[in-house]
Amino acid sequence: MSVAGFSFRLRAADGAARAGVVSTPHGEFETPAFMPVGTLASVKGLTPLQVRETGARIVLANAYHLSLRPGEDVVEALGGLHSFMGWDGPILTDSGGFQVFSLSPINRVDDEGVLFRSHLDGAEVFITPERAMEIQRRLGADIVMAFDECPPPLAPRPVVQKAVERTLLWAERCLDAPRAEGAALFGIVQGGVYRDLRLGCAERLSSMGFDGYAVGGLGIGEGAEGTAEMTALTASALPEDRPRYLMGLGRPEDIVRAVGAGVDMFDCVVPTRNARNAMLFTPNGPMRMRNARYARDERPVMEDCDCYTCRNFTRAYLRHLYVAGEMLAGVLGSIHNLRFYQRLVADCRRAVLEGRFERFAADFLENCSPKGTESAK
Repeated sequence: MSVAGFSFRLRAADGAARAGVVSTPHGEFETPAFMPVGTLASVKGLTPLQVRETGARIVLANAYHLSLRPGEDVVEALGGLHSFMGWDGPILTDSGGFQVFSLSPINRVDDEGVLFRSHLDGAEVFITPERAMEIQRRLGADIVMAFDECPPPLAPRPVVQKAVERTLLWAERCLDAPRAEGAALFGIVQGGVYRDLRLGCAERLSSMGFDGYAVGGLGIGEGAEGTAEMTALTASALPEDRPRYLMGLGRPEDIVRAVGAGVDMFDCVVPTRNARNAMLFTPNGPMRMRNARYARDERPVMEDCDCYTCRNFTRAYLRHLYVAGEMLAGVLGSIHNLRFYQRLVADCRRAVLEGRFERFAADFLENCSPKGTESAK
């Protein structure tokens, strides 16, 4: 399958790690790439200009949530998602397949689609693969995702196998559905922690000829080792000439490991959600900015960081904002964290291009403190 206006060019590989360029109707972005999450057409607390200044070139929005509020008809009438949210670069929309899992207490699934109870007002909302594609077509995203079923973490094999079968059935229906001119369609690999199910799903989806492929259903309870193993297994089974996207997983160490496994694209709420909760990222691990040790600290979060926050504010000031509950705390923290993530994927990319990714990854993972520890620097 080939879509006019969309392409992926592989620039270099170092082991399984890759560096490339994705072209879309709204511009290019280099891979590995991190996509800030703008679920409701907004990266929380930041303007599009602030997001772009962190180095981001593509953002993510959620079709299911936008279909509920304000409605895809409103977005379409106002010129599409790019115009509506004031972002002129590429946009990827998730179809709502993850909500099959995350909203499982208020939905019912069968082969036809998913009956949701809206979390806003309790109204019934029926999403089929065709309906998911229609929503994304009217939103006008550059990359749209097939509708899939994400099974619960560590679900029994029969449950996961049924989810894979349904995901493949829905994938074929998504391919047959109309989409906006130039919009690329990515298929999503499911299979839980069952190697044969993941490989089988990847093989079937690859034969369908999607424009790109996503690794779905990970980071929801299988543990770090299981996540890494399934990510590497799935990525190795996907076509080399199409971009590979790891959905929703995004601690810094997860990203570095996944790049090493051959993944090209990432999204996650980790940098912005943690920023709103006073956790800022550094190469030596996270810093909890409410900690009293920063009350008189005149240094920036990172001495060598070029983000607006580090260029203009001290740790002491940021701690004050967080302790005082000021809105600016989350804004400045999000700017730093997103810049940290953009620098991280750029460093990964550079290491691949220079043929030294293995050494880069080993050094980063050695220096990055385990989750839950405080950076001492």
